[in-house]
Amino acid sequence: MNFEASFTLKDTIMITKMTHTNVYVLDLDKALDFYTQVLGFEVRIDQVFGEYRWVTVGLKSNPELELVLSPITTQMFRDEETVASIKALVAKGAFSGPVLACEDIYATYEELKGKGVEFTKEPTEEFYKTEAVFKDNSGNWFSLGESKG
Repeated sequence: MNFEASFTLKDTIMITKMTHTNVYVLDLDKALDFYTQVLGFEVRIDQVFGEYRWVTVGLKSNPELELVLSPITTQMFRDEETVASIKALVAKGAFSGPVLACEDIYATYEELKGKGVEFTKEPTEEFYKTEAVFKDNSGNWFSLGESKG
């Protein structure tokens, strides 16, 4: 049976929004401190389920989206070899986080730099926006932008 032929547009359920996105972290408590105390996110959920701790953070200005701060453990990846590999990749900066926006990139850059945030790219005028790139305290990198227009 042809998948496309078996459904009509009125039968299709369309995705309407994104509510959560995952960010792997090396140390959950240190990451939680970084996201709340340095970046200004608020804790949305901090709940223990058995041996697993589910932690999400978000921005007051963006209530529909939460970052899931996910520690890299055998609960998620099953074996120590995979855990070690993923941790090494995160620490190396192989993963990116969501693209973040601000109203004044130069002021935000200076404020975050003053708080010890490591930037790998200073604010730079690009064709799509003014962008800076920074790392969280696990090694994930984020694009920070001030939209043009």
